Amino acid sequence: MHARSRDPESGSVTVEETIAALDRGAVRVAEKHDGEWVVNEDAKRAILDFFRLRQMAPQELGPFEYHDKIPLKHGYAELGVRVVPPACARFGAFLSRDVVLMPSYVNIGAWVGPRTMVDTWATVGSCAQIGADVHLAGGVGIGGVLEPVQARPVIVEDGAFLGSRCIVTEGVVIGEQAVLGPNVSLTASVPIIDVTGAERVEHRGHVPPRAIVVPGTRPKEFPAGTFHLACALIIGWRSDSTDLKVSLNEALREYGIGAG
Repeated sequence: MHARSRDPESGSVTVEETIAALDRGAVRVAEKHDGEWVVNEDAKRAILDFFRLRQMAPQELGPFEYHDKIPLKHGYAELGVRVVPPACARFGAFLSRDVVLMPSYVNIGAWVGPRTMVDTWATVGSCAQIGADVHLAGGVGIGGVLEPVQARPVIVEDGAFLGSRCIVTEGVVIGEQAVLGPNVSLTASVPIIDVTGAERVEHRGHVPPRAIVVPGTRPKEFPAGTFHLACALIIGWRSDSTDLKVSLNEALREYGIGAG
């Protein structure tokens, strides 16, 4: 017997049909409407139900063997996606045309936009929404957000660049064309402090479009003394006059920081 997942536009559909729709990009876990990201709770419920319905089974691919509940994505040639061994994407993740997966991992429910590069050992967690022309550099960790179903997944908007070993979790939104330097680590509670003006401006859970962000620390008083906690610093803004592909590296080098 199939569990059901309701879509307000298409009526009642099975869990398997919803996951298949996620896999081909007909349904997304989150989409932007009137400037705000709106979560499709039915899609997230279907993913959770899919895990409960599926049984563990072996999968063999050439020399590789897996043992899991979720099948792997396939048909990359027809999709126009380049996948370098041993990159792996789960069924229920959508990869747009001209996406490049270096040896990396994309989990169920994720959506990856056209011409995006998921570089070596980068991970795209469950339900994450990655825009077009994004570069996730080596070792970037995009967290998964399955529960609670109303929780926003991690969003990386079009044209953003995330340097090596960046970590983004807990539904943080990276605005269009933003640049994160290597090792920036963001959660919903980590302050993102704009230090480009005379007064500091603090953001949480959202990197503004075109911001150039690097790791930082802030002092905090404890009974045992003053210690420094992690934060992120906005130290500049992407230039309109620079070609986007070039400025990904140049934007950081202008401030003496390599892109990684």
